[in-house]
Amino acid sequence: MDLENSNSSVSRGMFGTWRAGRRDWRLQALSVFSLSVAFICLAAAILVVTNVEALRDRWSRAGRATIYLKDAAKEPDVAALSQALSQTEGVSRVRRVTAEEARKEVISSDESLAALPVEAFPGSLEVAFNDTITDEQLQTIALKLRALPAVDTVETYEKWTDRLSALLGGGVTAALFLAVIVLGAVVSVVGSTMRLLLQRRKIEVEVLRLVGATDNFVRTPFVVEGATQGAMGAGLAIAVLFVLFLIVKDRFDQQLSNLTGLMPTFLPLPVAVAMVALGAFLGGTTAFFSLRKIATV
Repeated sequence: MDLENSNSSVSRGMFGTWRAGRRDWRLQALSVFSLSVAFICLAAAILVVTNVEALRDRWSRAGRATIYLKDAAKEPDVAALSQALSQTEGVSRVRRVTAEEARKEVISSDESLAALPVEAFPGSLEVAFNDTITDEQLQTIALKLRALPAVDTVETYEKWTDRLSALLGGGVTAALFLAVIVLGAVVSVVGSTMRLLLQRRKIEVEVLRLVGATDNFVRTPFVVEGATQGAMGAGLAIAVLFVLFLIVKDRFDQQLSNLTGLMPTFLPLPVAVAMVALGAFLGGTTAFFSLRKIATV
């Protein structure tokens, strides 16, 4: 009978602790807001890295080359080169761009260059390759084209891919750095919040201990609250970032999309779910270790 009374008292004390948590919703809301600010920074960095990586992969597989022709190149030689390229394995399209067409395309995007003469714009051949061509084959074709007398230079956009790779490396480093900051923010915010909540619920905790509750039993509501705060902070950050992403995407210029070859995308669902799970794990773990000496509080 005493055991039943003790268990009943512990259950009532446990319920009282949970009910006390509802009274501290302002403090918990402030904690969630603070955590969301930290997670927004991390999620934004991951979003940038994701899109830069997609752009790099898109350009590395683009299979494009621009063959700039010499001014002295004769039209029969250019026509023969264009026909030979069209019959080359792996080439999907060859487009002749004259100096006049190149000038019109440039002026349409930047009217300040309208004063430049036609001679300032070299003629070119725009070559598109299919997905079967490899980087080594593309480099071999470019090397052979550079040796032709009618060709001035060949641009394969490899430098842009290298620059995007360097930018991607910097973005990954920044994301890792922000992850450390987020970890520190979660530990600081959740730890401080749990200790403050423990002080506010000191009476409920003392009642639980008097009726025989263990430290782990008393600590459980706080650990659940810490995990909930971490998950809600990460979820709120993703929601806010998604709204901002929609605003930016709505204003994303279609010409810029055509230039880059893709539209910006949001975080993949597994990444978003993993971030929420990470927030819950960090929040619960921090709450657990923050109250490991609950007996002395």
